[in-house]
Amino acid sequence: MHIITDVNEMQQRCLAAREAGRRIAFVPTMGYLHEGHISLLREGRRRGDLLVLSIFVNPTQFGAGEDLDAYPRDLTRDAEMAESAGTDLIFAPEAQSMYPGGYATYVDVEGITDTLCGASRPGHFRGVTTVVAKLFAIVQPHLAFFGQKDFQQLAVIRRMTLDLNLPVEVVGMPIVREADGLAMSSRNVYLSDDERRQGLALSRAIALARQMARDGVEDGGEILAALRALIDGEKDARIDYLQICHQLTLQEQARIDGDSVLLMAVFVGKTRLIDNSFLL
Repeated sequence: MHIITDVNEMQQRCLAAREAGRRIAFVPTMGYLHEGHISLLREGRRRGDLLVLSIFVNPTQFGAGEDLDAYPRDLTRDAEMAESAGTDLIFAPEAQSMYPGGYATYVDVEGITDTLCGASRPGHFRGVTTVVAKLFAIVQPHLAFFGQKDFQQLAVIRRMTLDLNLPVEVVGMPIVREADGLAMSSRNVYLSDDERRQGLALSRAIALARQMARDGVEDGGEILAALRALIDGEKDARIDYLQICHQLTLQEQARIDGDSVLLMAVFVGKTRLIDNSFLL
């Protein structure tokens, strides 16, 4: 396994691989890997000839006052985990090489970026789509793997890839959870023991919503009211958003059906957790 920091070297290595007929599987991350990331790498190893992992804490997707400086970083640890999953190349550029002086080009996806995380974090998705478009241009992947925990992000990247005619198959992978049900996230390390316990309200809310749907409740408002009461019962929990949406358009749904997905973001203490689930 090799770690590459230079943009041009990375691009040339990947272009040469494509010319040699190798199928490139790509997993873009901000590092501090966990089992969710490893599941993406394992699938990439299964489906690709050259497995590439990027580790880049992208400054353009962080807003003022967010955790850019505090975001956990450990390249040595990440490299060991990536190698054990069969990774061939790690692309770990510096910010100044991705956004050199005079950088002025950004990618905006309209509509589906206006709600949910897009409403809570203005400019966030412009940063995400810009860096993913750049990474696709550098790595030249045939396949790119993203976790479904970031449900809106996955929808936005699929929209961008389709609209820009990018020759990349975007693969969504299931949420990986801790044994207690907490969705795996690099930010979970911020949680104190008590906050982690309170964070389980998200997975309990999902279980309650799915049970209500199975019991025949179709009124989205009724389901959301029950979930809100459950989450508000935790002393350090504060709901950012809690919505039932259509899985493709992300438009809110008053009544649930087979396309309904529950999407939530909840602050537990200072840590913002996201989670989601289909209801039927």
